[in-house]
Amino acid sequence: MKVSFYALGCKVNQYEIDCYAKIFRDNGWEIGTFSEKCDAYVINTCAITNIGERKSRQIIRRAKKNNPDSVVAVTGCYAQTKAEEVKKMTEADIVIGTQNRAEIEKLVSAFLRGEELGKVSDIMHTRLYEELECEGAEERTRAYIKIQDGCDNFCSYCIVPYARGPVRSRAIENIVKEAERLTRNGFCEVVLTGISVASYGKDLKDGKTLRDVIEAVCKVDGIERVRLSSISPNAFDDEFTKFLANEEKVCRHFHISLQSGSSTVLKRMNRKYAADEYFDTLSRIRALMPDAGITTDIICGFPGESDEEFSETMEFVKRANFLKVHVFPYSERSGTVAAQMEQIPHSIREERAAKLTALTEEIALEVENSFIGQTHSVLFEQTDGEFAEGLAKNYLRVYVRGGEELVGKIRDVKIVKRENGKLTGK
Repeated sequence: MKVSFYALGCKVNQYEIDCYAKIFRDNGWEIGTFSEKCDAYVINTCAITNIGERKSRQIIRRAKKNNPDSVVAVTGCYAQTKAEEVKKMTEADIVIGTQNRAEIEKLVSAFLRGEELGKVSDIMHTRLYEELECEGAEERTRAYIKIQDGCDNFCSYCIVPYARGPVRSRAIENIVKEAERLTRNGFCEVVLTGISVASYGKDLKDGKTLRDVIEAVCKVDGIERVRLSSISPNAFDDEFTKFLANEEKVCRHFHISLQSGSSTVLKRMNRKYAADEYFDTLSRIRALMPDAGITTDIICGFPGESDEEFSETMEFVKRANFLKVHVFPYSERSGTVAAQMEQIPHSIREERAAKLTALTEEIALEVENSFIGQTHSVLFEQTDGEFAEGLAKNYLRVYVRGGEELVGKIRDVKIVKRENGKLTGK
């Protein structure tokens, strides 16, 4: 029997798909590609925006088109929050949401026998982390390790707490075992990911925090680089920032979601910081790690966002010198507080997003060029035969002349110039 997988949305979804692949492989299934005719398709959906939901439906339909007789199992945030809609608007056979994922192969096999066992449980009452094992994907040079699930921040625009439930932290010993397993599979860089990484340990009684996780993973033989996924600015107090600066294996790249450069908008969003507090975080990081690359997310056209508030965001971005910014026009999520607020016309959201994107791309070019002449440690990911490309510890994408002999290797690279729009070095 052949099964294939598709992940939409965040890195957590991709990690979970890799875990599903291991479960099926361990039970004797052949792993195919999504475009092939397979006996089963497993799709991990996204609900962060309307586009995410629409793409999820499109992928579910594409699976059935590939093979009308296949079993299509749907998991993830869209399946959790709108299970009935998924069943009604697509040809999904199994819908299980964001819990009971360890049973995915059993559910598919049962369906093939004529039994229908899939169901969506109430994630809001889940208190234990669901353990899934991952061995990393062969086509990648870095591996993700999921360290927690759930979120209790309840930002006014976000559906994720309702899709993922409360914070559940993974046992550190299991995180370490996975890191050790990944090194045996050839990975030297891992990315610690989760729904709310900075919340690690809030549900534990042993006092463990994100710092304990990082320390434990850094001690694993064979792990040369540890990267953090998206993290709240509130995590960067003096002590934690100094710890990161002193830990050589920690990558100097931090994705710190801003969402708006206006404090009044941030308050309506129910973010737990003001714009000046976020900027203080940037200053604290750069004082200790001047070569750090900071990336972020920003929403344009949040309900009630005035021209003045949008201008505040534009001015904030000019001062912040982000390496990269993911800009999104606001998308209503039914069931959230923001969906009940007075909405801004879609045309204005799109217009502001385009204007901000143009600014961030201009700034990113200047930030990247500021690293020319410096030497950085680069993990090479792929080659076209002439140039090998990889990521520096601070998230700079760098190119050097080289072939397959560099892929998967870490080398010091002196960045020499920008050539054909790319940072090149030797």
